[in-house]
Amino acid sequence: MTICPSQKARQHRKDRPSNGLHAMLETLNPQPADKILTLIQQFKDDPRSDKIDLGVGVYKDATGLTPVMRAVKAAEKRLWETETTKTYTGLAGEPAYNAAMVELILGPGMGGRAASVATPGGTGAIRQALELIRMAAPGAKVWLSDPTWPNHPSIIRYLGMSMASYRYFDAVTGGVDFAGLMADLAGVRAGDAVLLHGCCHNPTGANLDAVQWAAVADLLAAKGAIPFVDLAYQGFGDGLESDAAPTRMLAARFPEMLIAASCSKNFGIYRERTGVLIALGDETRRGVTQGNLAFLNRQNFSFPPDHGARLVTMIWEDAGLRADWMAELEEVRLNMLHLRQALADALRRATNSDRFDFVARHRGMFSRLGLSEAQVERLRKDHGIYMVSDSRINIAGLNAATVPVLATAVAGVI
Repeated sequence: MTICPSQKARQHRKDRPSNGLHAMLETLNPQPADKILTLIQQFKDDPRSDKIDLGVGVYKDATGLTPVMRAVKAAEKRLWETETTKTYTGLAGEPAYNAAMVELILGPGMGGRAASVATPGGTGAIRQALELIRMAAPGAKVWLSDPTWPNHPSIIRYLGMSMASYRYFDAVTGGVDFAGLMADLAGVRAGDAVLLHGCCHNPTGANLDAVQWAAVADLLAAKGAIPFVDLAYQGFGDGLESDAAPTRMLAARFPEMLIAASCSKNFGIYRERTGVLIALGDETRRGVTQGNLAFLNRQNFSFPPDHGARLVTMIWEDAGLRADWMAELEEVRLNMLHLRQALADALRRATNSDRFDFVARHRGMFSRLGLSEAQVERLRKDHGIYMVSDSRINIAGLNAATVPVLATAVAGVI
């Protein structure tokens, strides 16, 4: 008879001599390994000198370094020279940071409707938004694109919330399955929250165009649903203003919406864990919403981290630092667009087909190549090229020398 691991664990605990103490930790079960973290470790353990890391989702320059942006360096130096205390910030973070983020994302004039709190990164903002939904509307269903960032469904499941998916990516064309998306979202009910990637869809890189965004807005408004925007890559797609345009359109149309945003990518401050949650609603209810957001911060981590938030505020409020930050961010964006076009061209030459032309049309750091798990495994084993098993690649992990290497390897496994 075969004994399952959980039975073995129970038998082990039963057989152990009792010392009168309750063995709480021994009741824990192993958690499934995170695929991306596992991939990172596999890459580190690979002794090959010509290996290529396209898995981890951080921006890298041509040398493989994730640089500290010039404006961030300058702000940090200024902060070091002028900072006089390390005492706690407020539960919601510094008001100046929240105001800066509202303006960056929504433009001027939206502060009256916006309740907001600083969070530990964009992930913290997503978690707090879901907590707010659960508290305000326990029966609400959260709709996610298929595919989406794996943390979205993971957090929702952990919180015990209801969720559903809507079709998003067309693996054949490399674009958005808009007909499938609209058909699935027709099932949304009043009060449901629909999570939308504001720009640079993760993991596919395929974005809705302006006409499609408007159609989605029409549908959600007719259904009485709440837009919930994840904006992790503003400035990485078509520019700061263009990337914010869909979110601003939704904000102008809907009486209520949620926005979870991150400064990890566009300010390059990944380890500072700098994010914000914005809840837009009726101006007369702003104080109540703000109080609930602060309450949730208090329950989860009390005071949010401040270092990254303060750097963002300093850069936003200083005309010179802001201009330099925007210029360097544009350099980053254009570099990724150049790499996209170079890869699409190299794949066309290597495969003698237009199968991968969509890579140039995608935006942000990621594209899903449409390879099978077996083909992805062959790329890893035979060529030392690491990508997520669904063939999501980080475009910023490439450079001029590795683009043709990837294209040749892909042609060899398909």
